[in-house]
This record gives sequence, structure tokens and C-alpha cells, in this order.
Amino acid sequence: MTTNPPILTYTLEEILSRLDQKIEKQFAEVNQKMDRQFAEVNQKMDRQFAEVNQKMDRQFAEVNQKMDRQFTEVNQKFTEVNKKLETIDGRLNKLEIGQAELSGEIKTLEEKVSGIDKRLDNQEFINRGVLVAVIIALISGVVKLFGFFPTGKI
Repeated sequence: MTTNPPILTYTLEEILSRLDQKIEKQFAEVNQKMDRQFAEVNQKMDRQFAEVNQKMDRQFAEVNQKMDRQFTEVNQKFTEVNKKLETIDGRLNKLEIGQAELSGEIKTLEEKVSGIDKRLDNQEFINRGVLVAVIIALISGVVKLFGFFPTGKI
């Protein structure tokens, strides 16, 4: 007995619809796999992004703290410089006042010196006159004593 292979009688529409169903099923599976992988990648990226943000926040906080400390130090130094400048300004004002007083005193001293010069000139004239008179008196006494001039007795 010979057996004949079974004859399949499918229409082209049936074959195409079965192929279409299989393709849709495989496409859905691929889409599901891709969606899962995409979700995993998104989760990993979100975690890494959060870690990077935390690191950056810490670094920014450290930088801000350092800048605040330096700003405080600079302000303190400016305050010290301002105090020193005020002190120097006060001293300069005192020096200017003292200089003005000294210039006034110098003018007063100049007037006193010129007044003393006039008195000294008068005093010198008198002293010279007295000195000349004393010298003449001494000389005439010596001449009279030794008899250089006739006394008027004949």
C-alpha cells in the first residue's frame, strides 16, 4: 500500500493572515523587550543623574562655604584698614592743626625777634657809647697820671 502524502489545502489569505499574526506577535514581544530595556536604561540614567546632582550640590556647597569664609576675611581686613585709615586721618588732622599753630607761633616769634632786634640795636648803640666813654676816660686818666700833657702850671 502506498500512502499518498496529505494534501494541504490552505488559501493564500489564510497563510498571509497566519504570517501576519506571527509577525504581530513577534513585534509585540520585541516592543515589550525594548520597553523594558528602555525603562531599565532610564532608571540607571536617573540614578546616575541623581548621584551627579548630589555630588555637584556638595561641591557647590563647599565652594560657597569657602567663598563665604574668604568674603568674611576680606570684610574684616577692609574693616581693619578703614580703622587704620581713620586713625591716620585723625593724626593728620592733629598734625595739620599743630602745623597751623606752629606757623602762627613762628610768625609771632618773627615779630618778637624783629622787636628784640630793634631793642638790641639801641642797646648796642648805648653799650658802644658807654664803652667808648670809659676807654676815653681811662686814656685821659693814664695821660694825666703820667704827665704827657702839661698841667697848666708854669
